[in-house]
Amino acid sequence: MCEAESKRSVLFISTVAAFLPAFANSAINVALPPIGVEFEMDAVLLGWVVTAHLLAMAVFMVPLGRAADIWGRKKFFTLGMATFTIFSFFCAFPQSGSILIFFRFFQGMGSSMIFGTAVALLTSVFPPGERGRALGINVTAVYLGLSLGPFLGGVLTQYLGWRSIFLVNVPLGLCVVLLTVRKLKGEWIEAGGEKFDWPGSLIYGFALVSAIHGLTTLPSSSGAGFLVLGIAGLFAFGWWELRSPSPVLNVRLFRENRVFALSNLAALINYGATFAVAFVLTLYLQTVKGLSPLHAGFILVAQPAVQAALSSWAGKLSDRIEAQVVASFGMGLTAIGLFFLAYALDEDTSLVFIVAILAVLGLGFAFFSSPNTNAIMSSVEKKYYGVASGMVGTMRSIGMMTSMAIAMTALSIFMGRVQVTPEVYPQFLESVTAILSIFVVLCLIGVFASLARGRVRKTD
Repeated sequence: MCEAESKRSVLFISTVAAFLPAFANSAINVALPPIGVEFEMDAVLLGWVVTAHLLAMAVFMVPLGRAADIWGRKKFFTLGMATFTIFSFFCAFPQSGSILIFFRFFQGMGSSMIFGTAVALLTSVFPPGERGRALGINVTAVYLGLSLGPFLGGVLTQYLGWRSIFLVNVPLGLCVVLLTVRKLKGEWIEAGGEKFDWPGSLIYGFALVSAIHGLTTLPSSSGAGFLVLGIAGLFAFGWWELRSPSPVLNVRLFRENRVFALSNLAALINYGATFAVAFVLTLYLQTVKGLSPLHAGFILVAQPAVQAALSSWAGKLSDRIEAQVVASFGMGLTAIGLFFLAYALDEDTSLVFIVAILAVLGLGFAFFSSPNTNAIMSSVEKKYYGVASGMVGTMRSIGMMTSMAIAMTALSIFMGRVQVTPEVYPQFLESVTAILSIFVVLCLIGVFASLARGRVRKTD
């Protein structure tokens, strides 16, 4: 296979694969209220339907990205796509809300292998001058999945039931697996022969699970205990990795590479300040506003639609203009949109206003995400592409989980463990204002982190 054809094949397959988990994650938001009614789940437990998938992605993304560097990126990409497809089928037929959360965790493990290798595959075959465009197309596919998710998820939930959201992934996932086997010849192994860091991987997974469990069960004393345990585990992980001869995550990249460290911090903050917006808005639109899943999907599509339309262009822009400028501008726009949403959302808020604010958020995220990803991948050597790719996904997953943890904690404090009914609408709206206000502060911190990264060091 010639180089040009290899590039096209990798771009096409990784782009289609990036679409599917994004679609599944955005579509499920619209289906949460019907799932909550069927399985009698409160708002906090419904949050775990989303968070379980994200937790698995965060736990497995870096270790499996490193494993892919050692044993083959195509191999792990294919395995991840197969795992995602199988557990998408299982998610369609749970017997309870707890079983659905269990299956979502393993679906997330498949997603971690997809996201942990897809960007690395792209970065392996596209040189720096073309990388921003390729990554922009990949990010566009993610946002296209996010864009179609609310709309198609609403249609599917309204007319075929929420289970159809998972079933639609099965034939598409099988097609991607077949295309990968038939079209991608050869393998990409940049760290062949190196040892896999099993102790570091176990410490990392334990620390993340403890920290996220603690965050989502605050303000209870057990939640605080798990959070402290998780933070201690992360310090232990850093200590181990500095001494490991073949670390699962080269933490020296954070200590010695300013661009890599601050770009990842900016990504963590950005996702932490934006992801749960769709979660709280879908509850707001289908409870306080009384909209159907279909109509709620029409509203929610505004943000990812703008992201999908502009992400590729923003990625190309970051090949010419420093990421610190483009991404910081995007983060600033996001902060402005969140501020207006936080202090204008009540029972009488116009749907037109909500759509306009979501479009501003989409614009801000488009200017942030592709340039920031380009900065991360362009700041490391080739042998670290898998780890850097995994870190991109990990920051996204940890940020999303943090966002959900903030939302679930606020809902628990203001409402308690109850379903969203008219009797608790005032408390629900208070919690939404608190959540969005925290997100505004996070975005402002993110602007400074993004500006402080400095110029990107381009590598071949």
